[in-house]
Amino acid sequence: MAKFIFNMPDIGEGIAEAEIVAWHVKPGDRIEEDQEFVDMMTDKATVPLESPVTGVVLEVAGEVGDMVAIGSTLVVIEVEGEGEAEAEAGVTPGPSEAKLSPSDTGSGRADVVGEPEGAHHHIESEPNPVRPEPVEGPSLTLEPAPQEKDGASTSSARTDNERTVHLAAKVLATPAVRQRARDLGVDLAQVKPAADGRIRHADLDAFLAYNAQSGFAPSGKARADEQVRVIGLRKRIAQNMAEAKRNIPHFSYVEECDVTELERLRAQLNEARGHRPKLTMLPLLIAAICKALPDFPMINARYDDEAGVVTRFGAVHLGMAAQTDGGLMVPVIRDAQAKNLWQLAAEIGRLAEAARSGKATSEELSGSTLTITSLGPLGGVATTPVINRPEVAIIGPNRIIERPMFVPDGMGGERIEKRKLMNISISCDHRVVDGHDAASFVQALKRLLETPALILVG
Repeated sequence: MAKFIFNMPDIGEGIAEAEIVAWHVKPGDRIEEDQEFVDMMTDKATVPLESPVTGVVLEVAGEVGDMVAIGSTLVVIEVEGEGEAEAEAGVTPGPSEAKLSPSDTGSGRADVVGEPEGAHHHIESEPNPVRPEPVEGPSLTLEPAPQEKDGASTSSARTDNERTVHLAAKVLATPAVRQRARDLGVDLAQVKPAADGRIRHADLDAFLAYNAQSGFAPSGKARADEQVRVIGLRKRIAQNMAEAKRNIPHFSYVEECDVTELERLRAQLNEARGHRPKLTMLPLLIAAICKALPDFPMINARYDDEAGVVTRFGAVHLGMAAQTDGGLMVPVIRDAQAKNLWQLAAEIGRLAEAARSGKATSEELSGSTLTITSLGPLGGVATTPVINRPEVAIIGPNRIIERPMFVPDGMGGERIEKRKLMNISISCDHRVVDGHDAASFVQALKRLLETPALILVG
């Protein structure tokens, strides 16, 4: 039998490593040609890798959350033949690539079907696969769980082999008492123990009875502590947000907008939409942003701080922050300025679904020039969103609320009227955008939102 070594291919532009987010096989599993065996993440996009051969998995390099360098061993597969074949880095295996030729299994070389010229596999007489090292966790001292001394056996709830983490606390109690206290929301440190210093069920009962007479009631059931490893998309979000706040001097500006007429226009358009997608507020906001941006090119820009170059874009490639089960993703609406309201609504729906289902491609998640982030009905009064680096601005519409306002009565006076109001927040990179520019842009956006007919004028 031969060993086929699958090296980590280059799955993105300019990346040096990728993160393991899910293994679909384990050592000992049989794997078929073209079967997906691992999901790797780079630049917020998850890329499944397929096996170029059929065989049995011998080794996998790393655990979920580990980083794997381009060109290093990812998986070792036992296949029919002799010797060892290695899939070299830089060649992305596909269904017709990296196949061991049956006629060459004993020749000391495996030919590759369909590879670019210059790429090859090689056979080594002495296999030397990279073996993943186990990841060590926190060191815990374990001791057998003590039996209760009041005659009540804990065997009905726990096995004789149960072990409990030995903590350096002064509170002594059996696991059953601890669990009951957790369920009741009682801090055992407040319970008076017996003469030997150990808290038993009777001591817990006495504590509850005393506090019940005093009007005490537990505030609620405590959840068990848990540790969640930060991997995949959540890890990328953490890194990107830290880099943005560390490197970008943010400032935020908030303005209140009267969107009563905008909401009225949206309702009228939806009544006449026919088979077209239903309009939310977001397409109208995007259309207004694209209408205002030509006069404020410093907002629709990216800053390369290493090169010291600001690129001001003519087209608006609008990033749209979307919440998914895995975390926040930012799919990109390409050339948003060239799309009408219905096209924007359709593209928003398509990209949001791709992000939620995990099917958004790397191209759909990169290249934005400006980002909009909305929490919809959870938007609050005002937000201070974090800039999507290397962009220089991010816009955050907030929740629409109804409030009384003074409005002109048409006769030179004013009257009180119920109006729909929404705050618009913007965060900017103060190295590139001045406060005056940000405020002027938002005021121009406010005029469009409060006079929505201007949005539809060519």
